[in-house]
Amino acid sequence: MPARPCGPYRPSGTTARSTAIHRRALPLLLIPLSGCSGIQSALDPAGDEAAAIYTLFLVMVAGGALIWLAVVGLLLHAARRREAPWSEKTAGRLIAWGGVAFPVAVLLALLAYAVWLMPAIRPWLAHSAPAARPIEVTGEQFWWRIRYPAAEGMPAFETANELRLPVGARAVFALKAQDVIHSFWIPALGGKMDMIPGRTNTLSLLPTRAGVFRAPCAEFCGASHTLMAFSVVVMEPEDYAAWRRAQAGGNPATGSEGERLFAGHGCAGCHGIRGLTETASLGPDLTFFGQRQTVGAGTLANTAENVARFIRNPDKVKPGAKMPAFDMLPDGDIAAMADYLVGLK
Repeated sequence: MPARPCGPYRPSGTTARSTAIHRRALPLLLIPLSGCSGIQSALDPAGDEAAAIYTLFLVMVAGGALIWLAVVGLLLHAARRREAPWSEKTAGRLIAWGGVAFPVAVLLALLAYAVWLMPAIRPWLAHSAPAARPIEVTGEQFWWRIRYPAAEGMPAFETANELRLPVGARAVFALKAQDVIHSFWIPALGGKMDMIPGRTNTLSLLPTRAGVFRAPCAEFCGASHTLMAFSVVVMEPEDYAAWRRAQAGGNPATGSEGERLFAGHGCAGCHGIRGLTETASLGPDLTFFGQRQTVGAGTLANTAENVARFIRNPDKVKPGAKMPAFDMLPDGDIAAMADYLVGLK
């Protein structure tokens, strides 16, 4: 009987199955990398402050990797077979340099770098206040009220759930909360800051790249916390100036059936449309609503079907929403109002 070859026993087909498993596992391992870019990624910076935070992240990862490699190296070194045990002096020296001195030196270097970088992450704290008046953002359950100050002869105005900024111009925000604590965070532009009832916090951001980004509420605020976000549209300066001029005029009357129903069913009691109604008092301002990316503060895409769905029963779309349901209205009325709102461009 022939002798079996030396080495570990390996059943037939093991290599092929192992290769197939590795091929299937590779795409799964790459899935987390999809979070490194996109409209809500802090690892794809589009602003000065976000770039500083990204740099700090990379340095911290490199420092952590150095310490990890040192610890693993010590572990492997200690696990090697030796003819004689280490002396107490040799073991103490290895622990002191590899287990204490090296990690402490790396951590102190990381701390010093983070402190040095802090002015770039929070420029408002490092420099005097800019001359520009701040954009006031108020967090409410569960949407965002945004007030732009008067500028260059154009009046102040209010909008909701969508923030527009020009590339290359520093924006200052006065952050408030109407009811509970919320948190203002645009991952692609910079770090987060809490919005606390009865207090105004100030944040400054400098966009460096045009695009559309998502900004979620970063503090648990109730049943629809995960459905509370706003869009950030960073525009070229000339496009932003044209947008501001258009905002000053508001929406003209259309005489449409949807406009008549909007007023007749009492929607204007909570929602404002500049040029047609009084300023919004309880709910979001709907001027140029058709330009917005989403319905319900980031909950649904801005389509007539989704607007009608929200009007019919907001609480089913967004639990805890304070807007009452209008499911008693005929479907035709709701559809006409939805078409009217989506057409406000």
